[in-house]
Amino acid sequence: MINKFKKDKDRYFFANGLKFSCKQCGACCTGTPGIVRVSREDIKRISEFLNISEKELFSQYLDKVEQGVVIRELDNGACIFFDKGCRIYPVRPGQCRSFPFWFKNLRNEDTWKKTAENCPGIGQGEFFSFEEILELIDYSVR
Repeated sequence: MINKFKKDKDRYFFANGLKFSCKQCGACCTGTPGIVRVSREDIKRISEFLNISEKELFSQYLDKVEQGVVIRELDNGACIFFDKGCRIYPVRPGQCRSFPFWFKNLRNEDTWKKTAENCPGIGQGEFFSFEEILELIDYSVR
């Protein structure tokens, strides 16, 4: 997928890169329900970070679904790890690390601006090059 983008780089509004810095506001972790998939590596990192066994991690925080393993949500749709900030931020899953550079947010400049309405970190802080954004998009569609 990355090569497809590189070939037509000038077509994309993010060709010159974008800025983003997570403010840990919770806008992407709360509200509308969603699925946060976790990889085998994510599970290992999170259990080590929380100093609990993987079995305990599963019983308290994760669910097995048809798509794999996901982080459990609270009844209000919030991520179970969000409490005035992400409790596992240093080891958050890859899906979380790649936000907001998800394909659905980068379809065009309008969708990016719409995402920015709910995410105060967009346009702030760290600069991500076109190539770095492509890597994050590639991760988010796996």
